[in-house]
Amino acid sequence: MSTLKRNHDIEHWDAEDVAAWEAGGKDVAKRNLIWSVIAEHIGFSVWSIWSVMVLFMPADKFGIDPAGKFFLVALPTLVGAFLRIPYTVATARFGGRNWTIFSAFLLLVPLMLTLYFVNQPGTSYTTFLIVAAFAGVGGGNFASSMTNINAFYPQRLKGWALGMNAGGGNIGVPVIQLLGLLVLVTLGGDYAYLICAIYLVLVGITAVGAALYMDNLTNQKADLSYMGKALQVPQSWAIAFLYIGTFGSFIGYSFAFGQILQISFKAGGDTAAQAAVHAASIAFIGPLLGSLSRPYGGKMADRIGGSKVALGTFGAMMAAALIVISASTMADRNNGVASGATMTFLVIGFIALFVLSGFGNGAVTKIIPSVFEAKSKSLPLSRTEQAAWSQNTSGALIGFVGAIGALGGVGINMVLRSSYSSTASATTAFWVFLAFYVICAAVTWTVFLRRPRLSVPTDSDVVVEAESLVLEAETNASSANTSAR
Repeated sequence: MSTLKRNHDIEHWDAEDVAAWEAGGKDVAKRNLIWSVIAEHIGFSVWSIWSVMVLFMPADKFGIDPAGKFFLVALPTLVGAFLRIPYTVATARFGGRNWTIFSAFLLLVPLMLTLYFVNQPGTSYTTFLIVAAFAGVGGGNFASSMTNINAFYPQRLKGWALGMNAGGGNIGVPVIQLLGLLVLVTLGGDYAYLICAIYLVLVGITAVGAALYMDNLTNQKADLSYMGKALQVPQSWAIAFLYIGTFGSFIGYSFAFGQILQISFKAGGDTAAQAAVHAASIAFIGPLLGSLSRPYGGKMADRIGGSKVALGTFGAMMAAALIVISASTMADRNNGVASGATMTFLVIGFIALFVLSGFGNGAVTKIIPSVFEAKSKSLPLSRTEQAAWSQNTSGALIGFVGAIGALGGVGINMVLRSSYSSTASATTAFWVFLAFYVICAAVTWTVFLRRPRLSVPTDSDVVVEAESLVLEAETNASSANTSAR
């Protein structure tokens, strides 16, 4: 690792060099991780801001029904999903520090638009859709941040580092929901603009912090050519599919949970204002616990392998989905009214889904560098070139799977919208989600855990051995580190 220059550019960064890592490299990586987490955190808050704004928009005042609100909330998710691909490329093209500064300032646009329009009931639904779409820029921050941190950390620590980065960013969802609850309870539904004003200040602080404390890695590459190389590996598509089941569930439920609770409380006799407050007082808990669980999923994946953790997680998500289905079915039998016990089961099931989706997300993210590390060993390249290929392709794929996973969040909101529109209940949607988790578990087993029964080694054997190779490398690195001390 070379010395940091005044312009915050670092040349020849090699996180796998144990001696250089202990001599100061880990401190540089940690500093960049901290501000990356902060920037991604604010990005997630802005991305999910409309999941809070709709709680300030009662139907009798704004004329938007539940189905319309689900679509309004889904639109930023859709825009953010597509932006994740160019954001991945931008990090390597312009530098992690430079792009973090720019992408932070870009968040000012959706915040100012939302601040202006959110308390104007006469605004057309189309205008609200356009304003909400701009919030999608916050969703792109995840891809650039994850790609950047993937380059800073060694293979043996990627699960923890990526999990910490993503988990800290994900917490932006419950934080803005908590702020929304505080404003609703203390000031009322006419002060939604204060949330935007507070985040305008936080965006400025984030941009300044990134400028002062982050660095660019000049040897980092994650252009579209590497994304193309990553997608030529069949297992990349399986990882993207699993990401829908984990991150797609997290972000989809994060945006929809408040709406589901609000509908349930209103069906139980609450006024629109009471339902909004009661929903906001619970909705933040799921995203908060899901965010906190993500680093631990990555840490466990570092120890036993991401595929094993992912398989167990999807099994547990099936059980949680069954709890939600049971609660929703009981409410349906009571004409949509959920009793106290039913609401308790509904909330418990949903919170379990949040925790498990975050935990599994950390595990699935760990699979990405593991697979490409193993793949690189079969390439006719020097060890240095193999390491560069592994880092660049895994970094590029993180942006792609992040985009696909976010589309899963769109799918959850649209399935819920369709379920409520056709049956006035979410039960049908929950059955769809359960079936999807069954498929995710089957894909995890088939692609990453089932050993092909062939006498001649194939490309699939390389992937099956991926995590065992990484775990072996971690053990060797740990031994070398101990000897150095």
